Amino acid sequence: MNAARDRFVAFAFCWADVLFELDPNRNVSFAVGATKSVMGVGPETIIGKNFMDLVSPKDRVLVEQLLFMTSKKGRIDNVTIRMQGANGLTPPMAFAGYIMPDLKEHFFLALRTQAHMDEKGEAEKGVARDKSTGLLTGDSFSQMAVKKLKDAGGNAEMILVNVPGFQEFYEKLPEDEREVLLNTVGTTLRANSIGGDSAGEIGEGKFGIVHEAGLDVAALESKIAEATKAFDPDGKGVAVQAGTVEVDMTEGDLAKGLVYTINHFKEQVGDSFNVKDIAKNMNALVQETVKSLNNFRALVGGNDFQVAFHPIFDARTGAVHHYEALVRFNGNFEESPYKYITFAEETGLITEFDIAMMRKCVDWLRKNRSDKVSVAVNISGMSVGNDQYSKDLHALIDEDTWLRNFLLFEITESARVADLVQANNFVQGLRKKGFHVCLDDFGAGAASFQYLSVLEVDVVKLDGSVVKNAQTAPKGRAFLRALTTLCKTMDVETIAEMVDSKEGLEFVRDCGVEYVQGFLFGKPDPDPWSFIKKLDRKLFA
Repeated sequence: MNAARDRFVAFAFCWADVLFELDPNRNVSFAVGATKSVMGVGPETIIGKNFMDLVSPKDRVLVEQLLFMTSKKGRIDNVTIRMQGANGLTPPMAFAGYIMPDLKEHFFLALRTQAHMDEKGEAEKGVARDKSTGLLTGDSFSQMAVKKLKDAGGNAEMILVNVPGFQEFYEKLPEDEREVLLNTVGTTLRANSIGGDSAGEIGEGKFGIVHEAGLDVAALESKIAEATKAFDPDGKGVAVQAGTVEVDMTEGDLAKGLVYTINHFKEQVGDSFNVKDIAKNMNALVQETVKSLNNFRALVGGNDFQVAFHPIFDARTGAVHHYEALVRFNGNFEESPYKYITFAEETGLITEFDIAMMRKCVDWLRKNRSDKVSVAVNISGMSVGNDQYSKDLHALIDEDTWLRNFLLFEITESARVADLVQANNFVQGLRKKGFHVCLDDFGAGAASFQYLSVLEVDVVKLDGSVVKNAQTAPKGRAFLRALTTLCKTMDVETIAEMVDSKEGLEFVRDCGVEYVQGFLFGKPDPDPWSFIKKLDRKLFA
């Protein structure tokens, strides 16, 4: 026993300020370090006490889950907790727990004061985690879930967890308690997941974990509910609902089914839906997905979609600079294609569609070459990073060198660009061949500025919401002017979306925007020349 402890002390003192050993009943059997300065009492006062009594009441559920995770993984580190000292709560401290191979029932704990706390370790390559919870975020959880379920070979399951009042509850908490709550929920989910790293945050108050088959779902619900009660002055906390996803499908459908189910779960709002029903009906959802996939593939493969054009005008002269090519399905030029495109992106079909749309637009340009019409074709941010798409695209545009004078590219859904350096290489590959590239949705989020700093493009399209908000916000005009000035400094031209009124046209023109697009000039039409016939020249007088 002492030899194991000595090994622990020797290594841990390089990192920690206070060290504990807990016996199988979680009583402190050994304590050493700066307990006097950290907790206000010496080691002799601490030995014999139950460790949980030394922990802040609001951190006890978190610590219980940390010890549980330690028992499964052998160690856990760099989670923030607070202790109950002689003079009240201690400042936040970094926690590390170990179990020696030869002492399975004894925990060795190390605590490091805030002054010495380190940042969390480097992020796993290609995996996004929330820093406060350690939970997987966005697409990372979907990818991890598919991999874990495949690797487990039927010995793993996925649980969806819904905490409908979580966000409101979280926002009511004092600032210093919010991170503790997030830590507690995140650690509880991770502690019950395979490897302690297979849990994710799907949306506000929505979580998912991949776990070993047979996990007690009701117990997990209780643990998370208990964690929230500790922070509620009324002791009520928030309700928790969880359901096990029934996976009974071929491996080929597994990824599509999980992604579809997770996204379906994410879109549900309020507390009226039943997460257990969503989980139970996954197979039906998968069948629905597969049917939709086949239908969409048939549309794309059969070239059974149409192109509508929408003009981009010079904001001062009214001359058409180019037309944006927009897809329309089922011959309905009034219906937005949003749901189709979103479905294609969520199911991984967007690259197939993007290249099909590109071919259709190139064919149109070939047929109408004599009219010298320039067309911008959209490329999803997901396609930008797809090697096969890039190969197919370059093979297509290399067939006719004259295309560089009439074909432009517009990168949409830029938030889905995973690797900005790779994306910039893609952009420069097109620009080197003489093609102009536009970045869509600019200004809609803070990340837009990062995209602009890395992606060397020719044009940015100012997001319609930014243009609309700028016309009503007190400092909107100054903000839009600042954006256009920034772009001009970088030798990048600007297009304003959603210019739907004469006042809007005058506004963006006054802010220095070079080009405009919007319903003021008409809705998308399969006949690009129709806009010239209907254009009110007085708008540009």
